[in-house]
Amino acid sequence: MTGTDSDYFGRIVNKDSLRAYLTAELGSVEDYDVRHHQEGHSNETLFVTWGDTELVIRRPPPGDIAENAHDVLREYKVIHALQDTDVRVPRTVLACEDETIIGDEFYAMERQDGDVLRDTEPERFATPEKRERIGHEMVDRLVEIHDVDYDAVGLSKGDFGYPAGFTHRQVKRWSKQLKWAFKVTEDEREVEELYEVMEWLEDNVPSDDQYPHTLVHGDYKLDNVMFGPTEDPKIAAIFDWELSTLGDPFTDLGWMLFYWREPKDPEPAIPSLDQPFMTNDGYPTRQELIDRYERKTGFEYDNPTFYWVLATYKLAGLGEMFFRRHLEGNADDPMYPKMRDGVPALADQALAIIDGDMTI
Repeated sequence: MTGTDSDYFGRIVNKDSLRAYLTAELGSVEDYDVRHHQEGHSNETLFVTWGDTELVIRRPPPGDIAENAHDVLREYKVIHALQDTDVRVPRTVLACEDETIIGDEFYAMERQDGDVLRDTEPERFATPEKRERIGHEMVDRLVEIHDVDYDAVGLSKGDFGYPAGFTHRQVKRWSKQLKWAFKVTEDEREVEELYEVMEWLEDNVPSDDQYPHTLVHGDYKLDNVMFGPTEDPKIAAIFDWELSTLGDPFTDLGWMLFYWREPKDPEPAIPSLDQPFMTNDGYPTRQELIDRYERKTGFEYDNPTFYWVLATYKLAGLGEMFFRRHLEGNADDPMYPKMRDGVPALADQALAIIDGDMTI
């Protein structure tokens, strides 16, 4: 879904200014167009036709944002660093720190061809064998991320991240994001249950010696990858690296598994984020994905409950930030107002996992 006809579009891009900047950086062209891609729910994505080249521009949303959120130049840094590795990333084009061009920092990369599995599965993948392959691809590409020699590609400790204490900082960070959102959203409704989840996470966070230290994507899930146009499911590109850092790879696995649906699962807390086709015959179970990940990495994923609760809590944090942006008029995403009820439902789900009412 793309659009150009709203006041919001004018807040996220100045087409004339962008054209002048791209001309200075890339050379002049005759064919130029900008469209707003409205499928994502965090940073803003623009599709730009620049002559014979199709570009994707990523920039933060307008308005007040939580500290350390929506860092698109960090996203550019990791994608650029991974250009010559096995990790499937788009080709980077440029990064711009000048906020006067389109109202904030941004970067550009080449647009990829293929399918993002968000609402439906492509007909060419609609067999049990190919659905199983989709699951295997997700695990195998995640293993490649976690296998990166981050020092060798310039993503060193202290500069790009601090693996020691990472998981504990994740709990603190998302608690801070929630509290930032609550400053506005609590006037609409309160979600007291999230304080119970917050306390449980703080009491159960794994120590440093309970997880390996790797590059972490931070938002690895089915609709953040693109499958190429081939008949056999193969991931062509991995997107949305804004939360990438050095830390605990099990947070990536737990996040991916949080979004992985099985027929036995209850109704999702946020139906608009659900991928109902995943209950079709052939998709691996979460346990099968865990088993494959452990075989491929040699790591032992022995605390799935914690990482499932953490993933649920992180989405609640994102949802509450989305809800604040909706209340402040800093978004036009139709999903954001749904967080009024979606975040409390996520809090209930987290407590159900803690109590053992939901299991892997």
